[in-house]
Formats: sequence, structure tokens, C-alpha cells
Amino acid sequence: MDNSDRGGVGIARRIGLRVRPGQHSLVSWAWLWGWRRLGYQLGLWGLILAVVITVSGCNLNRFVKAEAASSRLVLSTLSDPKTFNPVLSQEYPNIFGFTFEGLTGTDGLTGDTIPALAESWDIADEGKTLVFTLRPGLRWSDGVPLTADDVVFTYQVVFNPEIPSNSRDGFRIGPQGLLPSVIKLDDRRVQFSLPEPFAPMLRNTELSIIPAHILRPRVETQGADGKPEFLSTWGTDTPPTEIIGNGPYRLGQYSPGERVIFERNPYYWRQDQQGKPQPYIEQIVWQIVSSTDTSFLQFRSGGLDSVGVQPDFFSLLKRSEGRGNFTIYNGGPDLGTNFLFFNLNQASRQGKPLVDETKSRWFNSVAFRQAIAYGIDRATLINNIFQGLGEAQNSPISVPSPYYAPPEMGVRTYDYNPDKARDLLQSAGFRYDASDKLVDDQGNPVRFTLVTNSGNKIRESIGVQIKTDLEKIGIQVDFQPLAFNILVDRLTDSLDWEACVLGLTGGLDPNGGANVWLLDGSLHAFNQQAGPGQDPLQGWQAADWEARIAALYVQAAQEINDDKRFDLYKETQQLTQEYLPFIYLVNNLSLTAVRNTVKGIQYTAIGGAFWNIHELTLE
Repeated sequence: MDNSDRGGVGIARRIGLRVRPGQHSLVSWAWLWGWRRLGYQLGLWGLILAVVITVSGCNLNRFVKAEAASSRLVLSTLSDPKTFNPVLSQEYPNIFGFTFEGLTGTDGLTGDTIPALAESWDIADEGKTLVFTLRPGLRWSDGVPLTADDVVFTYQVVFNPEIPSNSRDGFRIGPQGLLPSVIKLDDRRVQFSLPEPFAPMLRNTELSIIPAHILRPRVETQGADGKPEFLSTWGTDTPPTEIIGNGPYRLGQYSPGERVIFERNPYYWRQDQQGKPQPYIEQIVWQIVSSTDTSFLQFRSGGLDSVGVQPDFFSLLKRSEGRGNFTIYNGGPDLGTNFLFFNLNQASRQGKPLVDETKSRWFNSVAFRQAIAYGIDRATLINNIFQGLGEAQNSPISVPSPYYAPPEMGVRTYDYNPDKARDLLQSAGFRYDASDKLVDDQGNPVRFTLVTNSGNKIRESIGVQIKTDLEKIGIQVDFQPLAFNILVDRLTDSLDWEACVLGLTGGLDPNGGANVWLLDGSLHAFNQQAGPGQDPLQGWQAADWEARIAALYVQAAQEINDDKRFDLYKETQQLTQEYLPFIYLVNNLSLTAVRNTVKGIQYTAIGGAFWNIHELTLE
């Protein structure tokens, strides 16, 4: 997610640090994929990732005005929701940080796993048995009791191979990818049984619990296409009153292209020490805006209570903190990542290669990808686009993670060196013609299309600079920002793309990114396999280094000893920087501006501004 929507990120993280169990959800997608929700999600938002959809022009009159006297918090998001179904969600931000909770949650200050719907848990048999006890009196937002049946149902749905879910990859155990068994002991107790110790298991239980009394019939009934009706359930055309959740808020209103309104859930379980129901804020409004520039203007005019601080806005906002009655919070290095990546998929679909065979040869050359990495001027990216508010990123693992390995530990880096880039290309069989344009060994001009999500000013600026930098080493780049939904479809369904600038939301436990690195992971974006219900691929193959990274992620999840886990994840970082399935760019600071009328903010890069939304108040 991009820092442009940092507040929403914090809320999602409250439910699952895994970006959630999976955490590098690519555009979960990152974010598109993202933090939070068992699986990295594509970050096209606030983490690295800011999600964008092209909407109608900016009409300032259509925005809800934030007023201190009302119990209403007004935020913004760059795109319409893609689904109201938490199991099917692949993007971040999404509505689920407000509307759903899991058995556990994440402390936004420490990153520790804390009780949520479950008041306690017991771990036995060397970590292979976990028993969770639900809080007494839990209810859904329609007043129906929430019991162990709902928990068991939720995990049955997520583990169902007919239902695509980013979360499932985060639960796969061992080389065979076995899944835990989940059984009901009584109305308040649920038992998870694992085939072997699995280090990420406790954090994985941040998975959103869904209502069996509403959704079970949709799972058990097949549509005309032979697929479960669940796959088309709770789309964004569903009346908000039909979306039944268990989080602090319930969906109140959705106006496409304009806003999403969340209302306080009267059946939410939390109370303060005096017995007063939480959350205190009655209503949250997400304004859907067309760009980060629009969010900035709305914040300055008083229409928003919070905004992710883009680097080019930082100086102006900092000067007006006092008179604007807001504070800019700095959480340090962000959890997310920004990167360029190529489509390495060598498969065909219905007899047609997914990627032009000539370009596929280029992209699958390690020397070519390394040359591209040397050809990108990260220092200029940091100084010009990020205004100095960041540093070079050299790892798929979030900098705040205890498993992050810095360059001093043998992780390769790629400082800007266009001469070295040229030498690498020529040693790989490329050459320069009379006009200094790069051609391959068959005389084909080296030219490809680079896409990203439109409306994200930072990502669009990165794309423009990459285009300029690569022209200096003779490569022509056709840069094409796309609407978010179109981009997601290309990355996850049609697989029709060449190169992309994107980001992942990230998290503290690298296993959150298992859906990115497992060979059949739902966000293995650089070499994606066909998902459930999609047309099959012919001739899909994985490189040796690619298979090694996947095996290391499996092994690291099996390892309970933290030092040994670190060593395994260090090797994954060394491999990713050597073979560059993703060319990492800049790690930006976690910056968010929040009105001083919002009381109780405890800001961190882990949780953002609103991870403790239930206890915030408006002055």
C-alpha cells in the first residue's frame, strides 16, 4: 500500500500483521496485495502500495466535511472497494479492518499477537495443537451469536480449493503444503491440529471470521457454472445492510466513486473499564478520491481528518502543522516495498505464449535483469520523488522485521552504474546499433511496456524516471498507467503484461509473503500459475533459484528456533537480490498527518494511525 492511505493500512494491520499471515499480499493484490489479511496484498495504497481507480473529476462539493463537533472520522482511499467478501479480497486497502476480526489481532505498538475474538489460547504437543477459547457473548452485527461453528466454517472456506483465497497459502505446512485440521470442541472452544510444528500459526489466526448462518448456503450451493455461489457473494453491488460482520463497524452506505460510510457496530464486544461500549467514534467515512493530490487538497481544506503524507507534500504540510491543527506522525521505515518486475512466465494459454517469445528471452536472462537494476538511479528517485524521505530497498522482507538482513550480511545491492549495465547487456549477447539503441542478438530493438496503477503519483513518477534512466542504456520503455481493476486483472487473470511497478504491504513475519514465493502461491506474480476457475496454462516452468526460495519459505515456517529461521530467511534475501524476480527500489518513511481533534493516536509503522480505532475519540 502506499503511504497515501496510511490510516487505512493501520486498521487493516490491527487485524493481521501478516500483511497478515501472508503478508507481502502483491498489490494483495499488495497491497495491490497486502498487508493484512493472511497474505501479502498488492499494495497500491498506503503502504507501498496505494490503490487507485480512475474516478470522475474532483468536485469539492461532493465531499463530506469533517466537523469536530460530530462523531465522524473522515478519511480517504484511492479506489472503490473491489469486494465486500473478506475471503475473496486481494487488494489493500479494503473495508475489512473496520468490519471483521479474527481470533487474534496485532498490537500496533509492539507487533505482538494479542487476543481478539478469542480471549485466550493454549498451545500444546510442541506447538502442534492450539485450542482457542472465544469470548463469552460474542455476536454478529445482526445480533446473531458468534460461536465456534463460525470459526470452523471460516477455515473450511479458506481451505476449500474451489475458492480462491490469498490467505490459504499462509497456512500450508511442510513440503506437501498440508493444512491444519480445525474442529469444534464446544460452542466457545476450537482446536487446531497441525501435522508438525509451524512457527507462523498463531499469527495466522488473525484471519477474519465470517458468518456461517449467512454464507454457508452460498458455499454449499453451486451456480450454473458449477462453481460455488460463494464466489459471487457479497460483491460491491450487495446492499450494505446484507454485509454481516464482527468488527467495530458495519457497512452503512456505499456510493460508487464517492464514499463508503461505516457505522458503529452495536454488537461489538469491546468495552472500556467503565463498561462503556466501544468504539467511541460513531461513523467513519472513506472519501473515494481520484489521486493523492486530491487527498492532499481535501485535507488542507478541512475535508479529511487524516492523510498519508506524500514526499512532495511533506515540506508544505510541516510548515502548516500549527495553523492547520494537525500533527505529522513519523513511524520510521515503512513495512512496505516498492519494486519493478518483469513477467517471467514462459507458459502458453490456448496455444499462445503469455509473453512475446523474444521479450520473454530478455526478461528471463538474469544478466538482463541485473543490468536493469544497475541502470535505475535510486539516489535520484529518493532525492527527487521521495524528497529524501527514504532509502534504497534491497530486500523483499520489511525493514522493521526482525528477519530483515541488511547488505552487510551478504545481500547484494545495485548502486546506479549505467556503464556496468551496458557491459552486462553486451556480455549477454545484446549490442548497440549505430544510433546507440540496444538490440538483441537477432537485431530486435529492446523495447517493452511498463505498467502501474494510475492515480498513485509516487508510482507514476517512478515509472517516468525508470523510462528516462533506461533510455540512457539504449532501452525504450513505453510507460502506461492503468486503472487499478484493469491492472489487477492483468496480473492475476489474463497474465497479459510485460513489466510493472508495484508494491507489497509487508509485515513482521516473512511467512506473510508465502503467497508470493511459493511456486503455486496466489501472488507469485512474476511467474503466476493459473488460479482456480481460470483457463489452464501449458508449459509453465520454474527456475532452480525460484524453487529454492519456495523451499526455504517452507523450511523457515517449520523451524521454531528464531536464529535458525533468521538464517533461512537471510538466504532467501540473498537469492532474491542475486536473481531479481523483483527489482527493489525505495523504502519510504511511514508518515501520516492526523487532525489534533483525533485523540488517542499511538502511531507506529506497524499499526499506522488507526490500529486502535476502538479507543480513539474526537474532540
